[in-house]
Amino acid sequence: MRFMFVGDSMTIGRAGDFTWRYRMWQHLNSTFGGPYRIVGPRSELYEGSDAYADPAFPADARRHLAGWGEGWQHMAPLIGPAAGAARADVLLVSLGLIDLGFYTDAEQTAANVRRFIAGARAARPGVRMVLLPVIPNSRAEEDAPFAAEVARFNELLAKAVADLTTAASPVLLAARPDAYDIHHDTYDGTHPNASGEHRLAGEFAAVLHQAWGIGGPYGAERVL
Repeated sequence: MRFMFVGDSMTIGRAGDFTWRYRMWQHLNSTFGGPYRIVGPRSELYEGSDAYADPAFPADARRHLAGWGEGWQHMAPLIGPAAGAARADVLLVSLGLIDLGFYTDAEQTAANVRRFIAGARAARPGVRMVLLPVIPNSRAEEDAPFAAEVARFNELLAKAVADLTTAASPVLLAARPDAYDIHHDTYDGTHPNASGEHRLAGEFAAVLHQAWGIGGPYGAERVL
């Protein structure tokens, strides 16, 4: 089974981060009984750094399709070629905050979600996807119109998932982590710190386990 992480700055991480991708790699190693690979065209952190917090994070497990400042509109044209080349089976996707903050409104962003799903399926007709809603950041606490756009997009994302999921290529919506607190789980109001990384990985792990029997429950002992 081939897993591909797709995301923005919250997923790619910066020098000194473990990343939630690393947490998922640990989780799959400890709970997934079958052979698997992590795939994708990139492996670096922000600005090309390879300074992961754990230098023992294997090179082949660092693969991803994530970029600092990249959102749904950037990934929609990239996902087909990337998923096809890597023969991805499962996409774990965390996107949207950068779109709403800088590029597109809720409706436009939701349209790009649909483009992304279509592109992934054109390359991999049986691909499975787990999509994470946008977690409001510190800007949403002070900017009511932005907070409204985030809420509106999350509604449209849920609708897109309901409209587009199929038996052959299921699309599932992860939950926002109940305990996620941007004042505790991020280092700047947006980007996850160690506890935030665990919480994000835990939501993807929960969907994989509960919906498809992949892996097991995320280890409570690793949630900070």
